[in-house]
Amino acid sequence: MAKQLLQLLIVVIIFSATQTQTQSIPMQKPNCPNNCGSLTIPFPFGTTEECSLDSSFIITCNQTSSPPTPFLSESNTTVLNISLNGELQISYPVASDCYTEGGKRVNQTIQDLNLKHFHISSKRNKFTVVGCDTLALVLGVESDQGKNYTTGCISLCNRRDDIVANGSCSGTGCCETSIPEGLSGFAYISTSLNNHTDVLDFNPCGYAFLVEEGAYSFLSTDLVHFEKTTFPVVLDWAVGNQTCQEARKNVSSYACVSQNSECFNATEGPGYLCNCSHGFQGNPYLPHGCQDINECAESNECIDGAKCINVLGGYNCSCPKGYEGDGKTTCHRKPRRDIILIIALSVSVMVIALLIGSFYVYWALKKRKLIKLKEQFFQQNGGLLFQQQIARHRGSTETAKVFTEAELKDATNNFDEGRVLGQGGHGTVYRGILHDNRTVAIKKSKISDPSQIEQFINEVVLLSQINHRNVVKLLGCCLETQVPLLVYEFIPNGTIHEHLHDQSNSIKLTWKTRLRIATEAAGALAYLHSSISTPIIHRDVKTTNILLDHNLIAKVSDFGASRIVPLDKNQLTTLVQGTLGYLDPEYFQTSNLTEKSDVYSFGVVLAELLTGKKALSFERPEEDRNLAVYFLSSLKEGMLLNIVDSHITDDANVEQLRVVSDIAKRCLRVRGEERPTMKEVAMELEGLRVTEKHRWESVNLSSEETEKLLKAAPSAFNVEDSAGGSGVTYGFDSINRISISLGGGR
Repeated sequence: MAKQLLQLLIVVIIFSATQTQTQSIPMQKPNCPNNCGSLTIPFPFGTTEECSLDSSFIITCNQTSSPPTPFLSESNTTVLNISLNGELQISYPVASDCYTEGGKRVNQTIQDLNLKHFHISSKRNKFTVVGCDTLALVLGVESDQGKNYTTGCISLCNRRDDIVANGSCSGTGCCETSIPEGLSGFAYISTSLNNHTDVLDFNPCGYAFLVEEGAYSFLSTDLVHFEKTTFPVVLDWAVGNQTCQEARKNVSSYACVSQNSECFNATEGPGYLCNCSHGFQGNPYLPHGCQDINECAESNECIDGAKCINVLGGYNCSCPKGYEGDGKTTCHRKPRRDIILIIALSVSVMVIALLIGSFYVYWALKKRKLIKLKEQFFQQNGGLLFQQQIARHRGSTETAKVFTEAELKDATNNFDEGRVLGQGGHGTVYRGILHDNRTVAIKKSKISDPSQIEQFINEVVLLSQINHRNVVKLLGCCLETQVPLLVYEFIPNGTIHEHLHDQSNSIKLTWKTRLRIATEAAGALAYLHSSISTPIIHRDVKTTNILLDHNLIAKVSDFGASRIVPLDKNQLTTLVQGTLGYLDPEYFQTSNLTEKSDVYSFGVVLAELLTGKKALSFERPEEDRNLAVYFLSSLKEGMLLNIVDSHITDDANVEQLRVVSDIAKRCLRVRGEERPTMKEVAMELEGLRVTEKHRWESVNLSSEETEKLLKAAPSAFNVEDSAGGSGVTYGFDSINRISISLGGGR
């Protein structure tokens, strides 16, 4: 009994010493508060500028509430937790959309957040939608690259019996999706396709929210009454916008000041983080913040009978006198020296033989595994079907070549980041040089749905047979990798979008050149719609997908979203996909994809060529953000010549501007059946070019010409945030396009 009490006393003393050591480690500057309410605030964060690394790390503490509430200063959102591993947890509200009998909307809330120094974690968060007639969109902004992203989720069901079991979020009553990397701002809204009229008895509202993965578990009762108003969201933070190597050059601003700290680059976004070295704990952002861990006072691997000796950054185990061993696995009496020599030689020979044999077996197994993996990927990506299709078409037309992974790795220097030409929603494109010195564009696709393999193979075979001077030629593919690789001809002069909007790196496009580009692109789309055996709908027509070769000849590219139209159908029902600003509103509402959806997107391209403005820009005033709405409104007011790009006013013909703007207006009509076909558009543009060759009238661009321009354009109305916020405005015009603006936050 006395022995047990003594052991218990020793454990208590060791635990008390450990607690004292932990409590003595500083986490904040001297004379600075360590917490706000229940939140611990470690440096580089602080409640004042003197207590934080800089103004971006200030936490506002509301002392008037009970208990005190911490807020993120730049966005006024509640902070739940701060971790020195580069994560910060905030509380963020839910967007809702509620209806009463008759489909009358009674409440709609929209949520938005703009951050200057933080990024929303794409790995830790999910965009979640709850409802049985609910569509939700999230628009994100990547401030570092100036890119806008749009994604969404739709949840449909019409019977209470269709609702899946609690905890599952698979699309029936609840769906979720990932968000892109590097977002510093976002806005999301929940809306309905049928105003909940079919599900009102058990689901009057739809909800959308960003939530930390694992923090929400779906319950069927949430469809009737959703009690949650906020959810935890994880942000990524880092110091500055430099890498560790760059930051070390400036000692005065380098944040990893603790002697026993290490620096590592942030994984999402720019900047770097600090961490205590192995064997140390504490705050690496403070001088002497990383202190040695006394492993001998805590858990260690020293076996019974061995003595633990704490050293800086670690510990050693020592066997008693007369014994030898590592003190962690063995402690045995020292043997005689001659026996030691024999044992050492025997063990050495055995170890060498074992290593050689193991290496050979490992090498053989690894090679065999790699071969099997390539065969698995080849079958998984439809390789057998692709070979059958090639054999079927061989001899009639040119078919695609099957490349090996080794060929494409060699062509791209093992897919070096310096070879990246661009990235999009359907894959990453690399510049490659084949063995025959041909320069090609190699695209890593993002196809992961096995049910789409047959359609993907059919599209590859069909596209490889397309031989049109204004369509980027598909040369072949590689199917022995996890994701398929597509090989296209290389187009050297970039995209129309770059030359219209990137003033630092562009070719000035004259009106004559723009008219020719529009004619060539329209001809290519008309060819895809009506001149090949199986029509193709591009589904993502925009200026970034129209390339220019060395002679500035237009080349339509990126068929990652394209769909083949069966001969017995004139439309397809698909999940809505496209680019905000170019997306056909009728397709957006009905999910019915037709060739007229490409016509609408081409109308936006024509407006872009005429005005030189982006299809959707949050840098413009709110009423001008959507180019289609702005363009039609200007035509209605007779202001065409006021919005024409200043770069073409010197060589543009007024009559031609009128004709092209009229074509664009007809392409942008609300109803798809009222729009012209791409063949009609191509013929009109080609006719205009032919006419231009025979008569080119020089007309001054005076304001008097604007009085006779085009008729009425659709008006817009705004849906304000029901909470009274002014950060996001959604404008729904008569063609059902959504205009979204990100304001300054709440």
